[in-house]
Amino acid sequence: MKLVTARFIAILMLVIPGLLACFGFLEMKDTVFVYFSDFGNDAVTPHFQWLKFIVGFIMFAAGAGFIGGWTFFRDRKRNYVAPRFKQKRSRPPKPQS
Repeated sequence: MKLVTARFIAILMLVIPGLLACFGFLEMKDTVFVYFSDFGNDAVTPHFQWLKFIVGFIMFAAGAGFIGGWTFFRDRKRNYVAPRFKQKRSRPPKPQS
């Protein structure tokens, strides 16, 4: 039962940032869409909703960054990454003469 609970928590740790990234992307997309769709309406002066766009960008970057970082460190642990991304081994100190 502990294994099932641990796997469920691990899935939630990936689903929640994924949903956050999706919602942030949708907020950015909606902001840009509303801005460009206001150009067709003569009764409204188009203005860009910067705060909504920036909040969406932060949510998208946080969610995508978390998932990307989790994948990178998991692959690094399993030795799936290119040699330039592998952890550096520390050299033993040189003996002093």
